[in-house]
Amino acid sequence: MGSSSLITVTALLPAVLLLLITLGVAVAWLGRLGHAKAVLTACLRAALQLGAVSALITWAVNHAGAVAGFILLMYAVAAFTAGRRITRGPRAWWAAVPVAAGLLPVLIILVAGGVVAVKGIVLIPVTGIVLGGCMTATALAGRRALDELRVRRGEVEAALALGLLPREAALEICRPAASQALLPALDQTRTVGLVTLPGAFVGMLLGGAGPIEAGVVQLVVLVSLLAAEVVATLVTTELVARGVFTDAGGQIEG
Repeated sequence: MGSSSLITVTALLPAVLLLLITLGVAVAWLGRLGHAKAVLTACLRAALQLGAVSALITWAVNHAGAVAGFILLMYAVAAFTAGRRITRGPRAWWAAVPVAAGLLPVLIILVAGGVVAVKGIVLIPVTGIVLGGCMTATALAGRRALDELRVRRGEVEAALALGLLPREAALEICRPAASQALLPALDQTRTVGLVTLPGAFVGMLLGGAGPIEAGVVQLVVLVSLLAAEVVATLVTTELVARGVFTDAGGQIEG
């Protein structure tokens, strides 16, 4: 009899997970990648967090207030995670702006168009997917933009000498680098069905949906993600150019 789950839960599952974690940690350590401890802690955190979240969602989906609270919690964690990848201290919370800017219009369009039902069991996973994309795009765009401005500080000063305003000079230098944050989402969208079958598509099929319905759901997810990440990347680049992530009143640090 075929299984209705992508993963078969057996008595060997803990051992398999342990072997996979050991493989990742060992390769990172032996290869001197510098992230052996991070691989271990990330896997352990994932196990604990998924267990807690699974129990919480089971309760939250039937309570409107709990759904709103859970979404706000996801948003805060996404903003904090993206921000600390860009800078340190209170300025890291500016990452909340591009994360929200990417999420809100996409969520409004999906709900207003009747594509996403206003139900906890639907809103929580859809919001989580889009938030994850915004978090990644914000972190990548912010880091790449700031790195580019530090490395090419002389070019920024040259642009200022030519009469460009600080924001315009910074944008000329950091915008191309920041836009590379969109490459993962672009590649995922371009190659869907050819290289990978994403989670939403596979999940729908395993849940009993037909291939066409599963394909439509996955298309909505991918287009939503790409739109949200474009907005998040644009807003992040603008904030970097305005100096909100730096410590010296908008001056690019050396």
